[in-house]
Amino acid sequence: MTTMGAVPSDDSSWDRLRAMITRAGSIERIVYSSIARAILGRPAVPAGAAGFRYHGGAVPVFVIFIVLSAFELVVLDLIFQRWLVARIVIDVLDAWGLVWMIGFLCAHLMRPHTVGPAGIRVRDGLDLDVPIGWDHVRSVAIMRQSYEPKSPRIIRDDGIVALAVHRHDETNVEIVLERRAAVSLPGRTPKGGSHDVSRVCLWADEPRALLAEARRYL
Repeated sequence: MTTMGAVPSDDSSWDRLRAMITRAGSIERIVYSSIARAILGRPAVPAGAAGFRYHGGAVPVFVIFIVLSAFELVVLDLIFQRWLVARIVIDVLDAWGLVWMIGFLCAHLMRPHTVGPAGIRVRDGLDLDVPIGWDHVRSVAIMRQSYEPKSPRIIRDDGIVALAVHRHDETNVEIVLERRAAVSLPGRTPKGGSHDVSRVCLWADEPRALLAEARRYL
């Protein structure tokens, strides 16, 4: 048992570092693969399944950040054009940031929630991807819920443990499971890792369409 104030062991520190590096590498791969999917027009939707977007009004925000990043790249290149080494370093970093922002947008566009023969896949942003098989699903319903700002994804209330994949602190679809099932979240516990949940709440831009598709399999 670890007492309060104890210094973490080197092993746990290295474990955290390795986990961070592994996740960072995974996110980088998703960024570039999402750009490739956008170019090829191939969203990450399994054969026979339907995709449902969740980014809604966030696209204009992404576009603004991309435009600002491109503008910053040009401006800084002009400012540092007399200092070759500094100019190259800044141009590389700014170009990477611009590509990353484009990939972040593409990840939202190319990685929607999906509903298909294998079940429901709940996604969000870069690396959240939670598959739920139909044998675990009791019901799917439209239910709008609000959360406190910066609420965690794992919500515990009156003995019920739910995964809440909220957008702008709201969800509008609730999936009730037949029994508690383990879901794996990106990152380390308590925010990430494996959690046993009995409900999954998510945001979909078109909840009624998602519900209609889910009813085909229930």
